[in-house]
Amino acid sequence: MNDQQLLRYSRHILLPQIEYEGQDKLVNSHALIVGAGGLGSPVALYLAAAGVGTLTICDFDVVDLTNLQRQIVHTTSAVGVNKAVSAQATLQAINPEITVNTVCEKSSAADFEKLITQADVVIDCSDNFATRYLLNRLCVQLKKPLVSGAAIGFEGQVTVYDMRSDNSPCYHCLFPDNGEDSDLRCATNGVFAPLVGMIGTCQAAEALKILMAIGDSLQGRLLLLDALSMEWRTIKLSKDPACTVCA
Repeated sequence: MNDQQLLRYSRHILLPQIEYEGQDKLVNSHALIVGAGGLGSPVALYLAAAGVGTLTICDFDVVDLTNLQRQIVHTTSAVGVNKAVSAQATLQAINPEITVNTVCEKSSAADFEKLITQADVVIDCSDNFATRYLLNRLCVQLKKPLVSGAAIGFEGQVTVYDMRSDNSPCYHCLFPDNGEDSDLRCATNGVFAPLVGMIGTCQAAEALKILMAIGDSLQGRLLLLDALSMEWRTIKLSKDPACTVCA
């Protein structure tokens, strides 16, 4: 790290759990963020500010005025701009020390396989089951840690599927794919603005901990938030021995 980076990240370096070694790991890490919407916004902002050296952001959608109530990485002037490109501009303004790659087209399974192979951690900020199942399957196959989050209405959830561990459950263990299309989207169901920030920030924290190999991750635990009553609950997760993806 150069002198500017040492100053920029000094409050991390002061933490005994991180110090220079941990921050250096972040600077030399690569995170893949799938989705630059409500969850992807705080994830991208905090990973960029924290100094993750390379971020790759995937989103083929464009910024809409209705997004700005919660998708804080975008501004009014970005309406009509691709979300990954809009996020890139914001992140580079916050931290010019990092590299931000964008994927602006809808990615195929082969595309995601290449992207996940290059990444040290994958953060799923998507809003549909098809993408979640695909990312999960590829992370199981490639043994990459997957930080998963979801939010709708006033309720959110976050967990970690770390396929580097033989004991880790996967997304399919928790939500088996039964072939039904039951996606809940913010566009038709609504979402409380701060909720995605709270869940996305948790995802960012888990990703940073994984990259630095510190603390205990949410592997094997599902964290649930009811923002209306402001109650957090934790559910223990186990690997499904009959899972068709990771068993």
